[in-house]
Amino acid sequence: MKKYMKQILIVFLLFTVVLGGCQTSKNVNRDDNGKDSKTITFGVTPWTSTIPPTYVAKAIIEDMGYKVKLQNADAGVVYAGLAKGDINVFMDAWLPDMHRNYMEKYGDKIDDVAISYKEGELGWVVPSYVKDINSIEDLMGKEKLFENKLFGIEEGAGMTMTSREMIKGYGLDLEYVASSESGMLAQVKKYISQKKPILFLGWRPHSMFAKWDLKVLKDPKEYFKTSEVHVLTNKGLDKQAPDVYQFLKNWNISVEDIEKMILEIENGKDASEVAMKWIEENKDKVNKMIGK
Repeated sequence: MKKYMKQILIVFLLFTVVLGGCQTSKNVNRDDNGKDSKTITFGVTPWTSTIPPTYVAKAIIEDMGYKVKLQNADAGVVYAGLAKGDINVFMDAWLPDMHRNYMEKYGDKIDDVAISYKEGELGWVVPSYVKDINSIEDLMGKEKLFENKLFGIEEGAGMTMTSREMIKGYGLDLEYVASSESGMLAQVKKYISQKKPILFLGWRPHSMFAKWDLKVLKDPKEYFKTSEVHVLTNKGLDKQAPDVYQFLKNWNISVEDIEKMILEIENGKDASEVAMKWIEENKDKVNKMIGK
């Protein structure tokens, strides 16, 4: 009986060694943290501007042979994830001002690899058919043209607080009409359908610029600053996936293309299909980015 039990024990130990060897072979493609080096994780914020570039890059990286995971999170969580290495890529970093606090906190642990586009504008907007109003200073004495109203987004938003400061700073006789983004845009649609002047908040990229012919008013006092939108990665992606890292270093896209894709997605098209359509229509650009 003892001999029989001893044989069973030997077989069990041999099985354990073999199993351990198999497990080790499965981990060959893992980095020092035990993470699968063939999986690229994107941080995805709830902003509409994040979706198109993320899905375009996702499709290209998948074609390069990698698995891609999308992790939905607020901006602060995305930056923290990049710093820890839990997130590999973020396609929608607004620098230097809008995300300054995040970069001051995490920037030394993050790689800033590319500028996606330079036209990350935000400010006060009017329809292009409103002539002779091209700057916020042009509004002085002409507030009645806009019914003395500035249509905006919710209370507490950064653009709302800045806009209230601007009304005082420029000495304008304007009432700030707070609403949701959709509520504000409903007013814009109504006024533009009647070709009436309207003053409201806008930012690019946004589908409003694809839907309507608009202009962002110049802001001489520079309350709002134009941002560049950057691509960020975790430290070490250049070693974990050098071909992906090089592709992201070569990345760029126009703000107009982003806005067109946002509009298509808002109109019900699948984000993956919209991204593939852009890739098909921009093969030369894609080949250049991946180094072909």
